[in-house]
Amino acid sequence: MRINFDFADLEAFLVLFETGSFVAAARHLGTSQSALTRRIRRLEDGLGAPLFERTTRSVRPTLAAKRLRVRAQAMIDDARETVREMQDETARFDYQNAAIVTLATVPSAIPRLVIPAVALFAAGPSRARIRFLDMLANEVAEAVAEGKADFGLSSLPDLDARIAFDPLLDDRVVLATPRDHPLAREGIVRWDALAGHRIILPMQGSGNRALIDRALARSPLALFWSYEVPRTSTALGLVRAGLGVAPVPLSAVPIGEESLATCELADPAISRQIGLITRQKASLSPTAEALRATIVAEAARRRGA
Repeated sequence: MRINFDFADLEAFLVLFETGSFVAAARHLGTSQSALTRRIRRLEDGLGAPLFERTTRSVRPTLAAKRLRVRAQAMIDDARETVREMQDETARFDYQNAAIVTLATVPSAIPRLVIPAVALFAAGPSRARIRFLDMLANEVAEAVAEGKADFGLSSLPDLDARIAFDPLLDDRVVLATPRDHPLAREGIVRWDALAGHRIILPMQGSGNRALIDRALARSPLALFWSYEVPRTSTALGLVRAGLGVAPVPLSAVPIGEESLATCELADPAISRQIGLITRQKASLSPTAEALRATIVAEAARRRGA
Protein backbone atom coordinates (compact mmCIF):
# COMPACT_ATOMS: atom_id res chain seq x y z
CA MET A 1 0.00 0.00 0.00
CA ARG A 2 1.45 3.35 -1.03
CA ILE A 3 1.29 6.23 1.42
CA ASN A 4 0.71 9.48 -0.44
CA PHE A 5 0.67 11.95 2.47
CA ASP A 6 3.46 13.32 4.65
CA PHE A 7 4.16 14.62 8.13
CA ALA A 8 3.23 18.17 7.12
CA ASP A 9 -0.23 16.89 6.18
CA LEU A 10 -0.57 15.22 9.58
CA GLU A 11 0.58 18.37 11.36
CA ALA A 12 -1.96 20.43 9.41
CA PHE A 13 -4.65 17.92 10.36
CA LEU A 14 -3.78 18.15 14.08
CA VAL A 15 -3.79 21.96 14.09
CA LEU A 16 -7.16 22.04 12.30
CA PHE A 17 -8.52 19.44 14.73
CA GLU A 18 -7.51 21.59 17.72
CA THR A 19 -8.59 24.96 16.33
CA GLY A 20 -11.74 23.88 14.52
CA SER A 21 -11.16 26.67 12.02
CA PHE A 22 -9.42 26.78 8.64
CA VAL A 23 -8.67 30.46 9.21
CA ALA A 24 -7.06 29.92 12.61
CA ALA A 25 -5.22 26.77 11.51
CA ALA A 26 -3.80 28.46 8.39
CA ARG A 27 -2.68 31.42 10.47
CA HIS A 28 -0.98 29.12 12.99
CA LEU A 29 0.80 27.18 10.25
CA GLY A 30 1.79 30.30 8.34
CA THR A 31 0.12 29.13 5.15
CA SER A 32 -2.93 29.98 3.05
CA GLN A 33 -6.35 28.45 3.54
CA SER A 34 -6.25 26.97 0.05
CA ALA A 35 -2.90 25.26 0.78
CA LEU A 36 -4.29 23.94 4.06
CA THR A 37 -7.38 22.65 2.25
CA ARG A 38 -5.20 20.81 -0.26
CA ARG A 39 -3.26 19.12 2.56
CA ILE A 40 -6.44 17.97 4.29
CA ARG A 41 -7.92 16.66 1.03
CA ARG A 42 -4.70 14.77 0.25
CA LEU A 43 -4.83 13.18 3.68
CA GLU A 44 -8.51 12.29 3.25
CA ASP A 45 -7.79 10.80 -0.19
CA GLY A 46 -4.89 8.79 1.19
CA LEU A 47 -6.97 7.41 4.06
CA GLY A 48 -10.13 6.97 2.03
CA ALA A 49 -12.30 8.69 4.63
CA PRO A 50 -13.60 12.22 5.28
CA LEU A 51 -11.98 13.81 8.31
CA PHE A 52 -14.05 16.95 8.80
CA GLU A 53 -17.65 17.99 8.29
CA ARG A 54 -17.48 21.49 6.84
CA THR A 55 -20.22 24.10 7.10
CA THR A 56 -20.17 27.84 6.64
CA ARG A 57 -19.87 28.29 10.40
CA SER A 58 -17.89 25.37 11.74
CA VAL A 59 -15.49 22.53 11.08
CA ARG A 60 -16.34 19.36 13.00
CA PRO A 61 -14.11 16.27 13.14
CA THR A 62 -15.62 12.98 12.00
CA LEU A 63 -15.24 9.67 13.82
CA ALA A 64 -12.34 8.86 11.48
CA ALA A 65 -10.63 12.10 12.54
CA LYS A 66 -11.05 11.26 16.21
CA ARG A 67 -9.45 7.87 15.61
CA LEU A 68 -6.63 9.37 13.56
CA ARG A 69 -5.80 12.11 16.06
CA VAL A 70 -4.01 9.91 18.59
CA ARG A 71 -2.09 7.98 15.92
CA ALA A 72 -1.12 11.15 14.05
CA GLN A 73 0.21 12.77 17.21
CA ALA A 74 2.16 9.61 18.04
CA MET A 75 3.69 9.47 14.54
CA ILE A 76 4.81 13.09 14.70
CA ASP A 77 6.19 12.68 18.23
CA ASP A 78 8.09 9.56 17.16
CA ALA A 79 9.50 11.34 14.12
CA ARG A 80 10.69 14.26 16.22
CA GLU A 81 12.28 11.95 18.77
CA THR A 82 14.02 10.01 15.99
CA VAL A 83 15.53 13.21 14.64
CA ARG A 84 16.74 14.17 18.09
CA GLU A 85 18.24 10.72 18.69
CA MET A 86 20.11 10.88 15.41
CA GLN A 87 21.47 14.32 16.19
CA ASP A 88 22.62 13.96 19.77
CA GLU A 89 22.24 11.51 22.65
CA THR A 90 22.02 14.45 25.04
CA ALA A 91 19.15 15.88 23.02
CA ARG A 92 17.42 12.52 23.22
CA PHE A 93 17.65 12.57 27.01
CA ASP A 94 16.39 16.15 27.21
CA TYR A 95 13.44 15.33 24.96
CA GLN A 96 12.34 12.42 27.12
CA ASN A 97 12.98 14.37 30.29
CA ALA A 98 10.75 17.26 29.20
CA ALA A 99 7.98 15.09 27.78
CA ILE A 100 4.33 15.89 28.41
CA VAL A 101 2.31 13.46 30.54
CA THR A 102 -1.47 13.83 30.43
CA LEU A 103 -3.29 12.75 33.59
CA ALA A 104 -7.10 12.53 33.66
CA THR A 105 -8.52 12.58 37.17
CA VAL A 106 -11.70 13.06 39.12
CA PRO A 107 -11.38 16.41 40.95
CA SER A 108 -11.87 14.85 44.37
CA ALA A 109 -8.63 12.83 44.01
CA ILE A 110 -6.54 15.95 43.50
CA PRO A 111 -6.05 17.50 46.99
CA ARG A 112 -4.78 14.49 48.96
CA LEU A 113 -3.44 12.14 46.31
CA VAL A 114 -2.51 13.92 43.10
CA ILE A 115 -0.99 17.07 44.59
CA PRO A 116 1.33 15.29 47.09
CA ALA A 117 2.41 12.81 44.40
CA VAL A 118 3.08 15.52 41.83
CA ALA A 119 5.05 17.50 44.42
CA LEU A 120 7.30 14.47 44.98
CA PHE A 121 7.63 13.92 41.25
CA ALA A 122 8.52 17.59 40.66
CA ALA A 123 11.21 17.41 43.33
CA GLY A 124 13.01 14.69 41.34
CA PRO A 125 15.27 15.05 38.31
CA SER A 126 12.51 14.96 35.69
CA ARG A 127 11.50 18.17 33.94
CA ALA A 128 8.38 16.55 32.51
CA ARG A 129 5.36 18.72 31.96
CA ILE A 130 2.05 17.44 33.30
CA ARG A 131 -1.28 18.21 31.67
CA PHE A 132 -4.27 17.71 33.97
CA LEU A 133 -7.72 16.80 32.68
CA ASP A 134 -10.22 17.55 35.47
CA MET A 135 -13.17 15.27 34.65
CA LEU A 136 -16.12 13.27 35.90
CA ALA A 137 -15.47 9.58 36.52
CA ASN A 138 -16.97 8.33 33.25
CA GLU A 139 -15.10 11.04 31.34
CA VAL A 140 -11.80 9.89 32.86
CA ALA A 141 -12.38 6.39 31.56
CA GLU A 142 -13.30 7.69 28.11
CA ALA A 143 -10.25 9.98 27.94
CA VAL A 144 -7.90 7.10 28.76
CA ALA A 145 -9.67 4.64 26.44
CA GLU A 146 -9.46 7.09 23.53
CA GLY A 147 -5.82 7.98 24.16
CA LYS A 148 -6.49 11.57 25.22
CA ALA A 149 -4.77 10.83 28.55
CA ASP A 150 -1.80 8.58 29.36
CA PHE A 151 -3.60 7.25 32.43
CA GLY A 152 -6.21 8.36 34.92
CA LEU A 153 -7.57 8.29 38.45
CA SER A 154 -11.23 7.49 38.93
CA SER A 155 -13.76 6.06 41.35
CA LEU A 156 -15.81 3.93 38.94
CA PRO A 157 -14.09 0.60 38.22
CA ASP A 158 -16.08 -1.00 35.38
CA LEU A 159 -16.88 1.52 32.71
CA ASP A 160 -15.21 0.40 29.51
CA ALA A 161 -13.79 -2.89 28.24
CA ARG A 162 -10.86 -0.97 26.74
CA ILE A 163 -9.50 0.05 30.14
CA ALA A 164 -8.13 -1.62 33.26
CA PHE A 165 -8.95 -0.46 36.80
CA ASP A 166 -6.39 -1.13 39.55
CA PRO A 167 -7.57 -0.14 43.06
CA LEU A 168 -5.23 2.19 44.93
CA LEU A 169 -7.00 3.11 48.16
CA ASP A 170 -10.34 3.19 49.95
CA ASP A 171 -11.65 6.73 50.25
CA ARG A 172 -14.24 7.13 52.99
CA VAL A 173 -17.03 9.68 52.90
CA VAL A 174 -16.79 12.21 55.74
CA LEU A 175 -18.89 15.20 56.79
CA ALA A 176 -17.33 18.56 55.97
CA THR A 177 -18.57 21.39 58.21
CA PRO A 178 -17.53 24.96 58.98
CA ARG A 179 -14.97 25.01 61.78
CA ASP A 180 -17.47 26.63 64.21
CA HIS A 181 -20.44 24.42 63.31
CA PRO A 182 -22.11 22.52 66.21
CA LEU A 183 -21.45 19.17 64.48
CA ALA A 184 -17.73 20.00 64.20
CA ARG A 185 -17.34 19.13 67.88
CA GLU A 186 -18.51 15.58 67.23
CA GLY A 187 -15.93 12.96 66.37
CA ILE A 188 -18.50 10.69 64.75
CA VAL A 189 -21.82 11.85 63.25
CA ARG A 190 -24.69 9.56 62.38
CA TRP A 191 -26.49 10.24 59.12
CA ASP A 192 -29.78 10.72 60.95
CA ALA A 193 -28.16 13.53 62.97
CA LEU A 194 -28.06 15.61 59.78
CA ALA A 195 -31.83 16.17 59.97
CA GLY A 196 -32.50 19.84 60.59
CA HIS A 197 -29.21 20.97 59.05
CA ARG A 198 -28.74 22.42 55.58
CA ILE A 199 -27.25 19.58 53.55
CA ILE A 200 -25.17 19.94 50.40
CA LEU A 201 -25.31 16.87 48.17
CA PRO A 202 -23.67 15.90 44.87
CA MET A 203 -25.78 16.21 41.73
CA GLN A 204 -27.98 13.30 40.69
CA GLY A 205 -26.09 11.18 38.17
CA SER A 206 -22.67 11.78 39.67
CA GLY A 207 -20.59 8.92 41.02
CA ASN A 208 -20.52 10.30 44.56
CA ARG A 209 -24.31 10.79 44.64
CA ALA A 210 -24.86 7.24 43.41
CA LEU A 211 -22.53 5.99 46.16
CA ILE A 212 -24.51 7.83 48.86
CA ASP A 213 -27.93 6.89 47.47
CA ARG A 214 -27.03 3.18 47.27
CA ALA A 215 -25.82 3.15 50.88
CA LEU A 216 -28.82 5.02 52.25
CA ALA A 217 -31.28 2.94 50.21
CA ARG A 218 -30.69 0.11 52.67
CA SER A 219 -31.84 2.28 55.61
CA PRO A 220 -35.13 4.09 56.36
CA LEU A 221 -33.28 7.42 56.37
CA ALA A 222 -34.25 10.06 53.79
CA LEU A 223 -32.02 13.08 53.18
CA PHE A 224 -33.49 16.39 52.07
CA TRP A 225 -30.87 18.58 50.51
CA SER A 226 -30.70 22.37 50.55
CA TYR A 227 -28.07 22.59 47.81
CA GLU A 228 -27.26 20.16 44.99
CA VAL A 229 -23.93 20.72 43.24
CA PRO A 230 -22.06 19.15 40.29
CA ARG A 231 -18.61 19.11 41.90
CA THR A 232 -17.15 18.47 45.33
CA SER A 233 -15.11 21.67 45.11
CA THR A 234 -18.39 23.62 44.86
CA ALA A 235 -19.76 21.80 47.91
CA LEU A 236 -16.66 22.70 49.91
CA GLY A 237 -16.96 26.33 48.80
CA LEU A 238 -20.52 26.44 50.15
CA VAL A 239 -19.37 24.85 53.42
CA ARG A 240 -16.60 27.45 53.78
CA ALA A 241 -19.25 30.16 53.35
CA GLY A 242 -21.23 28.68 56.25
CA LEU A 243 -24.14 27.66 54.04
CA GLY A 244 -24.37 24.03 55.10
CA VAL A 245 -22.66 20.71 55.70
CA ALA A 246 -21.57 18.28 53.00
CA PRO A 247 -20.80 14.55 52.85
CA VAL A 248 -17.67 14.41 50.69
CA PRO A 249 -14.83 11.96 49.99
CA LEU A 250 -11.98 12.62 52.42
CA SER A 251 -9.50 12.84 49.53
CA ALA A 252 -11.32 15.95 48.30
CA VAL A 253 -10.61 17.94 51.48
CA PRO A 254 -7.30 19.83 51.16
CA ILE A 255 -4.65 18.94 53.72
CA GLY A 256 -4.32 21.61 56.40
CA GLU A 257 -7.66 23.24 55.55
CA GLU A 258 -8.21 25.75 58.37
CA SER A 259 -11.77 26.84 57.59
CA LEU A 260 -13.21 23.32 57.52
CA ALA A 261 -13.69 20.52 59.99
CA THR A 262 -14.34 16.89 59.08
CA CYS A 263 -16.24 14.26 61.06
CA GLU A 264 -16.59 10.55 60.50
CA LEU A 265 -20.01 9.52 59.19
CA ALA A 266 -21.59 6.37 60.62
CA ASP A 267 -24.68 4.19 60.27
CA PRO A 268 -23.91 3.63 57.49
CA ALA A 269 -20.20 4.18 56.94
CA ILE A 270 -19.59 4.80 53.23
CA SER A 271 -16.40 4.55 51.21
CA ARG A 272 -15.37 4.31 47.58
CA GLN A 273 -12.33 3.02 45.78
CA ILE A 274 -9.93 5.33 44.00
CA GLY A 275 -8.15 3.41 41.28
CA LEU A 276 -5.70 3.76 38.45
CA ILE A 277 -7.19 3.73 34.94
CA THR A 278 -4.97 2.49 32.11
CA ARG A 279 -5.59 1.30 28.55
CA GLN A 280 -5.68 -2.44 28.06
CA LYS A 281 -2.53 -3.82 26.39
CA ALA A 282 -0.95 -0.35 26.18
CA SER A 283 2.44 0.61 27.59
CA LEU A 284 3.29 3.95 29.17
CA SER A 285 6.25 6.10 28.21
CA PRO A 286 9.11 6.08 30.75
CA THR A 287 8.07 9.52 31.99
CA ALA A 288 4.40 8.60 32.35
CA GLU A 289 5.41 5.38 34.09
CA ALA A 290 7.55 7.35 36.55
CA LEU A 291 4.60 9.60 37.43
CA ARG A 292 2.27 6.60 37.71
CA ALA A 293 4.71 4.89 40.09
CA THR A 294 4.91 8.03 42.23
CA ILE A 295 1.12 8.18 42.52
CA VAL A 296 0.97 4.48 43.42
CA ALA A 297 3.62 5.02 46.12
CA GLU A 298 1.73 8.00 47.53
CA ALA A 299 -1.46 5.94 47.66
CA ALA A 300 0.40 3.19 49.53
CA ARG A 301 1.73 5.76 51.99
CA ARG A 302 -1.78 7.04 52.58
CA ARG A 303 -3.08 3.51 53.19
CA GLY A 304 -0.41 3.02 55.84
CA ALA A 305 -0.93 6.42 57.48
